Amino acid sequence: MTKKELAISLHDRGFNCAQSVACAFAEEIGVPEEVLFAASEAFGRGMGGMDGTCGAVSGAIMLAGFKNSCADPAQPTTKAATYVLAEEITRAFAAQNGSLVCRELKGENTGKPLRSCPDCIMDAVEIVEKVLGL
Repeated sequence: MTKKELAISLHDRGFNCAQSVACAFAEEIGVPEEVLFAASEAFGRGMGGMDGTCGAVSGAIMLAGFKNSCADPAQPTTKAATYVLAEEITRAFAAQNGSLVCRELKGENTGKPLRSCPDCIMDAVEIVEKVLGL
């Protein structure tokens, strides 16, 4: 099963978009699926149902932190590099889909969707694979 297929199967089981993307890579980043599931839960439906930043993008950015962070609160040294990865992820997603905003992607104000949730999930997974090498 590809990562895209895994992420879609998670979404089909009731995971939100952020959970679907993040949990698809649990093994690669060495974080238990339950931890990723809980950490990404509030990012669904555009950051807590507020129709803001797409959950699939939020899940991808979360993976950038887990993959790149030094995880040393006493001597944080990786923040700038992680921001670069997050920017690359968001720029790639926005370029491919025309927006980072859930309500715009769903076409809530225009009645003309730019992208479906499953397509956003698959796009985010593809970007994670490319940018983060997972």
